[in-house]
Amino acid sequence: MPQTVSFTELTELVTNVLVRHGVSHENAGPVADSIVACERDGTASHGLLRVPGYVATLKSGWVDGRAIPIIEDAAPGLVATDAANGFAQPALRASAPLLRDKAKQQGIAAVAIRNSHHFGAVWPDIEPFATEEFIALAMVNGRRRMVAWGGKRKVFGTSPMGFACPRPGKLPLDWDQASSVMAQGDVLLAVQNGEALPEGVGLDSAGRPTTDPRALLDDGAALPFGGYKGASIAFMIELIAGALTGACFGYEDRSSEYPGAQTSKAGQTVILIDPTRVPGNRYFERVEGLFAAIGESGSERLPADRRYWRRERALREGINVPDRDWVTLQDLLR
Repeated sequence: MPQTVSFTELTELVTNVLVRHGVSHENAGPVADSIVACERDGTASHGLLRVPGYVATLKSGWVDGRAIPIIEDAAPGLVATDAANGFAQPALRASAPLLRDKAKQQGIAAVAIRNSHHFGAVWPDIEPFATEEFIALAMVNGRRRMVAWGGKRKVFGTSPMGFACPRPGKLPLDWDQASSVMAQGDVLLAVQNGEALPEGVGLDSAGRPTTDPRALLDDGAALPFGGYKGASIAFMIELIAGALTGACFGYEDRSSEYPGAQTSKAGQTVILIDPTRVPGNRYFERVEGLFAAIGESGSERLPADRRYWRRERALREGINVPDRDWVTLQDLLR
C-alpha cells in the first residue's frame, strides 16, 4: 500500500537519506526540496525515482556532497559560480541573493555555474524567482545522451531548459522541457515499469531505431524533438550552459571512470529579468490578456496547470509514495 506523508515529512526523510550517504546538511536541503517538489507535483520522472541515482553517484566518488560553492561577482550583471564538483541546487541557492540584487539593480542578470551536478527537473530551480516577479530562464547541459543533426552516436546531453513567467497574485506560469523527444527521466520510468518506448524516441548502440528503453540507456542515444530544430536548441544550450560557464561539454563527460555514477558534471545558466524596468510595457496586464486569449482559442490549460492541481491535492491530502519507493528510502536510510 502507498504511504501517505506530508511534504515536510518526506523532505526530512530524503534529506536524512542524502546526509546518511555523505551530503552535508547545507547541501542536502536544496537537493531534497527539488526531489520532493517533483514528487508532490506528480513529476515522478524527477522525484523519488532519482534518489538511488544520487546515492550511487555519491558512493562512486564522482560528486562531492560536501562541496562549498565559490561565488564570484564577475560583472554588474553576472555572477560566476564554481560548484566545486557539488550538486547544482546548493550552488544556485548560494548564488541567488547576489543574482537577485543584480537583476533588481540592472534589470537583468545571469549566473553561470560550472563544475555542478544537476540530476533533477529545472522548474524547481526557477519557480521561486518567478514568485518574486522575475522572468526566469534556465539552461542545463549534461553528459552526452542525444545525437546531433542526423547523427548516429550521442554527442549532446538531453539539454533541458526552463522558463518561468511571474503572475502577481497567482502561481507563475512555468515549464521545463528536454531537447530530446523524451526526457531521460521518462526513459528511466519506462525501464522501471517494464514499458516499451514509442517509435522515434531513440537509437540502440548500433545507431538503429529502438523502442527498448534499456537499449537506449546501454550506449544508445536519444533523438532530438522536431529533428534538426531540437538539435539546434541542444547546441545552443551546450554553448550557454557549457562553454559560457566554463563547464564540460556533454561529450567530455568522464562519469564512466566512476562505476555507479549517474549524474553529469556540467553547467547551468540562469537568467533573471525584472519586467517592471522596461518603461510603459504594462507587462503583467498584457500577459494576462494573452493568457485569456489562449483560453478563448480553445486551449483548456496553461503550462504547469496540471502540476499545480496535483500540488494542491498533495498539500491537502498528503503525498502518496509508492510502496517500492518507500521501501527503497528506508533501505537507503539504513
